[in-house]
Amino acid sequence: MPSRISDSMRGHPVYFQHKQLDLNLVKELPDSHAWTTSLKDEYPCGGHLCNLETVPVVDLAAKNAQELLGHACKTWGVFQVKNHGISKNLLDKIESTGKRLFSLPMHQKLKASRSPDGVSGYGVPRISSFFPKLMWSEGFTIVGSPLEHARQLWPHDYNKFCDVIQEYEKEMRKLAGKLMWLILGSLGITEADLEWAGPEGSFEGGCAALQLNSYPACPEPDRAMGLAPHTDSSILTILHQNNTSGLQVLRNGTRWVTVPPLPGALVVNIGDLLHILSNGLCPSVLHRAIVNRTQHRLSVAYLYGPPSSVKISPLQKLVDQGHPPLYRPVTWSEYLRTKAKHFDKALSLVRLCAPLYGFGDTNDHNSVTVG
Repeated sequence: MPSRISDSMRGHPVYFQHKQLDLNLVKELPDSHAWTTSLKDEYPCGGHLCNLETVPVVDLAAKNAQELLGHACKTWGVFQVKNHGISKNLLDKIESTGKRLFSLPMHQKLKASRSPDGVSGYGVPRISSFFPKLMWSEGFTIVGSPLEHARQLWPHDYNKFCDVIQEYEKEMRKLAGKLMWLILGSLGITEADLEWAGPEGSFEGGCAALQLNSYPACPEPDRAMGLAPHTDSSILTILHQNNTSGLQVLRNGTRWVTVPPLPGALVVNIGDLLHILSNGLCPSVLHRAIVNRTQHRLSVAYLYGPPSSVKISPLQKLVDQGHPPLYRPVTWSEYLRTKAKHFDKALSLVRLCAPLYGFGDTNDHNSVTVG
């Protein structure tokens, strides 16, 4: 991944690793991780309300997949996909690899700690410093090669980890490109409209990061938060979650809806940069991760973005006299720096004007990690 993205992410404040507890060994919820009701439930949600609607599920092999994806992007900002081309064997391997990593003793994981100004490595969620309480999770971020940290974790057996990560990232990049053209095609965008798509629209120059997340069983899940509400700074994020529920998305700014794990399916959510590209037609979705008392949850997120030097702005085909551009041009590097400093104000800070005709910027709650 180009150094400019890495440099931008380094500017995001993080907690030092001495604050990281071994959550697998904690029997009582510590005050450092105890969220008050008002802090945890900023948006109204009763348990039954969360299940009134279900996130769209799109079969990529269907003839009308593009139409279905476009509708899901405009109305939800998130959807699940099946028949996506990623083998069950590879999904099993990446899940097993994540479990292997997070099951290491804490002293071993800390050898691969993300430095205070670093990007890759083991640590607490990068958004932790924006909240008064810590989150019930641990993560491992990969930007570029995982070799250095893998050697610290498994000095004599690091190739297995690196090989799986490399294979997973390769297949995710292909899927991300496919999803990009389906989504953009639903908006009437062609390869001729997007110069940075590269040869044959392959998006070969795009940047990406991989985020592995672990949410151990929690003694008091109602008072804890796995990952606080946020949107992603990417163009889009592809998430694999194990068979334990925990991901929730905010629906219409009023209630949380659970995204249940479906065998073989992947979750795709719209990030802030696609929100900008689409001039607000495809909103980035606010989401969070909750925890439970008995089951461990693991997720693997692939965050896809443009080349670091490309300025992202509303596509010309989506702009006219009645629908002026809502956002100024911004590179991913610049946007990451804005989020690192202003967190939930980032999207509004690159906005040029108020949305017209009922569409546009509906989510100003932004961050840089996914659940």
